[in-house]
Amino acid sequence: MADKEEKKIIIDEDWKEQAKHDKEVLAEQEQKEKEEIKKQPKREGRLPKGDFAALISMLATQAFYAMGVIKVNEQDEREPDLEMAKYSIDMLETLEEKTKGSLTEQESTALTNTLSQLRMAFVELSK
Repeated sequence: MADKEEKKIIIDEDWKEQAKHDKEVLAEQEQKEKEEIKKQPKREGRLPKGDFAALISMLATQAFYAMGVIKVNEQDEREPDLEMAKYSIDMLETLEEKTKGSLTEQESTALTNTLSQLRMAFVELSK
């Protein structure tokens, strides 16, 4: 019986050594991963870089939401807020006026098309 107890102790010690070794290996891997992350270029949060197209999109989304064209969830039944929608459209019109001649063709087209869509939706809802 004494032999069985010794073998059990040896097995337990082997297990502890293996666990210790595994822990050391994991710690090394974690350290390597942290070093790799440090080498990567830093990102400014999770949002993409702000640009003119994103500004247009943000204001257009606000207008469409105010008109009730975009809903957050299916139960979002409410009256359109045409005053808020008009304000967002006006902001885009101000951008169009103030940036005239300084936008790329792509930016200018995006702004013009977005304003056209918003104006048509606004007129349709205003009837």
